[in-house]
Amino acid sequence: MEKLEDSVLDFDAESSNNSEHRGMGTLEVLRETVRILRYNLSSFMAVAAFLICPVCAILLPNLLVDQSLLRRLSDKLMLLAMSGGIPLMPFVKKSCQKFSETAISAVVCFPLYVTLLLLAKAAVVYSVDCTYLRKKADSSKFFEIALKIWRRVWSTYLWACMVIVGCLIFFLVIFVGVSSTFSALGSSDDLQLYMAVFEGLVFSVAFAYAVVICNMAVVISVLEDASGLEALLRSSNLIKGRTQVGLMIFLLSTIGTAFIEGLFEHRVQTLSYGDGSSRLWEGPLLVIMYSFLVLIDFMMTAVFYFSCKSCRTEASGGELHSIVDSMGFSNEAIPTQSQMSEEFRHNL
Repeated sequence: MEKLEDSVLDFDAESSNNSEHRGMGTLEVLRETVRILRYNLSSFMAVAAFLICPVCAILLPNLLVDQSLLRRLSDKLMLLAMSGGIPLMPFVKKSCQKFSETAISAVVCFPLYVTLLLLAKAAVVYSVDCTYLRKKADSSKFFEIALKIWRRVWSTYLWACMVIVGCLIFFLVIFVGVSSTFSALGSSDDLQLYMAVFEGLVFSVAFAYAVVICNMAVVISVLEDASGLEALLRSSNLIKGRTQVGLMIFLLSTIGTAFIEGLFEHRVQTLSYGDGSSRLWEGPLLVIMYSFLVLIDFMMTAVFYFSCKSCRTEASGGELHSIVDSMGFSNEAIPTQSQMSEEFRHNL
């Protein structure tokens, strides 16, 4: 118990040295995430081990992806690119294959997304909230809360999926339309390729913005009495003025996961040493690393929410509210040096 009190006091001391929650940048969000992870390590590691890691063990090696279906969809995308006048360069072929792989994986693994992974997101948000309130993250209390809020979290996630799919369909329609127009005008292959790259860059920024809004909407559905379209609208309004931070968080997460995926493909799925025994330890290690990155991404989104919410409540003179307090649960509070949780959350 003394160690627990010392940890909380250390957390208070570090938080007081970083009391500018208002205007928190990407690095500040990352540092705050690391501090929260350190002082509630057991809860987050349990979420990673029991909820995130099993999903990542299936997602990373694409165990559920049918390779024949993958080839057919990839071929159709390449034919679509050719019909739009895009030359089939290695980069285009690789992009078609990666897009097909991601699309098929998202469809076949959707049951895992709406169960284990969505539950993991809610558990991470709950644990972050408990850390800010100086309360112990209790699994039994979390499941009681999850039963009450699950419908709105689930509906918000479905709305987020529809937004993402809508963005992809809109991009494909615009991409084919613009490419066909340039091809009909007799443009050179190089010009069409440059236009395709430009469209891809514009879409990437818009897609990243949509993902940030959707991720924040899921957090809002956990902590606030909002769901579906309302949660998405609140999310869009909440990150106004902080869009760059959200995009940087998404970029860091994407780079990290893409790096692990590349390592797994190169070291485990393609290469092996000697009798292939390297796969026995490199594969599980990369799955654990991938799971940890997913956990950090969930945590950073939750911390980003509290940062944005703090700015809004300070500007409006309101107060932050906790899902633990609003549900009427009385987790055993961790003793602190006469510092009220609400005051800390305003001055963090």
